[in-house]
Amino acid sequence: IIDTPGHVDFTAEVERSLRVLDGGVVVLDAVAGVEAQSETVWRQADRYSVPRICFINKMDRVGADFHHTVSMIEERLRAKAIPIQLPWGKENQFRGVIDLIDNKAWLFSEDVTVAPTESPIPKEDEEEAVKYRQALIEKLAENDDQLMLLYLEGGEVSSSQIKEAIRRLTVTNRIVPVLCGSALRNKGVQPLLDAIVDYLPSPLDIPPVHVIDLQTGEIDVREVGDDAPFSALAFKVVADPFMGRLVYFRVYSGKVKAGAQVLNSSKGHKERVGRLILMHANRREEIEEADTGSIAATIGLKNTFTGDTLCDPAKPVLLEAIRFPEPVLSMVIEPKSKADQDKLGDVLNKLSEEDPTFKVRSDKETGQTLISGMGELHLEVLVDRMLREFNVAVRVGKPQVAYKETITVPVECEGRFIRQFGGRGQYGHVWLKIEPGERGSGFRFVDQIRGGTIPKEYVPAVEAGVREALETGVVAGYPIVDIKVTLFDGSYHEVDSSELAFKMAGSIALKEGVSKAHPILLEPIMKLEVVMPAQFLGDVIGDLNSRRGHIEGIETHGETCIIHALVPLAETFGYATVLRSLSQGRATYSLEFHCYKELPTSLAGQLEARVRGK
Repeated sequence: IIDTPGHVDFTAEVERSLRVLDGGVVVLDAVAGVEAQSETVWRQADRYSVPRICFINKMDRVGADFHHTVSMIEERLRAKAIPIQLPWGKENQFRGVIDLIDNKAWLFSEDVTVAPTESPIPKEDEEEAVKYRQALIEKLAENDDQLMLLYLEGGEVSSSQIKEAIRRLTVTNRIVPVLCGSALRNKGVQPLLDAIVDYLPSPLDIPPVHVIDLQTGEIDVREVGDDAPFSALAFKVVADPFMGRLVYFRVYSGKVKAGAQVLNSSKGHKERVGRLILMHANRREEIEEADTGSIAATIGLKNTFTGDTLCDPAKPVLLEAIRFPEPVLSMVIEPKSKADQDKLGDVLNKLSEEDPTFKVRSDKETGQTLISGMGELHLEVLVDRMLREFNVAVRVGKPQVAYKETITVPVECEGRFIRQFGGRGQYGHVWLKIEPGERGSGFRFVDQIRGGTIPKEYVPAVEAGVREALETGVVAGYPIVDIKVTLFDGSYHEVDSSELAFKMAGSIALKEGVSKAHPILLEPIMKLEVVMPAQFLGDVIGDLNSRRGHIEGIETHGETCIIHALVPLAETFGYATVLRSLSQGRATYSLEFHCYKELPTSLAGQLEARVRGK
């Protein structure tokens, strides 16, 4: 079991966990229902086709509404939600759950150490239980051919047949079973654990994994099983204070023993697996081998990072990597003392290895160190960890928007780095074609050298030079993104050419080309959800319009309104204080990253002038 945070600032934890898990439990609030964060996690689970069940929590709270939350799952998450339980009582009278499959109830004691007791369904709930059990069977029959035949024949459907149908449909992502309870009071937790075992897939239920066969270059299928060649995905790196660098991985096929040599096919080098460890929260269990479906950690992989594929060197393959969003918020960071300064670089390196959405860069003009993440809370937690775990005290500046730069038209550009120093000189000469990519596509490098105009050993140096140049844009010094760079021509000198010369030539060409390719600035746009009493709707909308906000929709639930809007991140600083004032403290909001869009020309000019005038 992997527990993940619900806040959208920590989306990387959810992303990498869902990439390697076989099933998930989505915990929802019985009072708030489906929240913005719930929708984000649901989309991530959809991306990796993770079967899931829903647990409606906090049934003992005032305002808890099981049926309304089920409706929200269907409407907002567009899921086939099928309740397999009903709550027994509500709010402070919540006593347990009614099992619609086995036609019985579970009564939970107020003493969380006491096991639940089986009970007949209360008389006042019998009619509702019969209705919902019939609806359960009908919905299952609509989606499952085996149950449909039995249902049409008019035969009695047994509990075991219902459970088998639920499992078949859940494993194939066609339904979502819904349960309820109160985790704080330990009510409904035991039936939830039973449901995980009964309905979510085992590793052997997962279909064969698709891979890229590096020997043929074609997409292939790697069968699940211990007898298949080894393949695994590294999904988390942790700097453990006692054990050092731990790499967590999920085995998709085959098995691996402690001490074995494996190929990191993402990086193209071999590594030796050290000790193998099963992690049980804060308890560790050392094992000799990890087999198919295992999630384990290992010590000794020095050059393996999140998203890398580990495999059998004799059967090299590449698994689908993990895609993480770009950071949207930056802060200047500096050590409080000389002692802290000596340790800060190492700590920042460790944290950026652990968290792919945490980036560190140096501003070449000011010499300041900038840290970037998914939001203020994300960076606050990391700064707190620096002091708590690594004993490094730092000061941070005010939050800054992580702008990006990109190009709008394709161009061809030349880069020359030719130097003569009396003896051996330096000679590097390249031609690049640079093209704008789709928003969010990142950076792509293509080698189209033909006829040996540039030796193959110098091509990686050209790419390295291009990557280095992308870190500092030409408009205002922000990183350049969403660009395709093709190396198509050039020349070399048999004596004077070197990797350094071609790296410099690649960097020079890229900067020259970007300047001519009509570069623009991009700003992060956030998805905003505001929940408030209807009486404050006009004032809140007016304020959002003044913040360059775009209202996407408004939902009304009784006296409560929910605004869905897109707002530039730069306009959200201080929004909590303003919203509190506009709504007399009765509104709440949530933010999550949506996309990058072009910054309006007038604001781009102001930003460029401000940056250049530093």
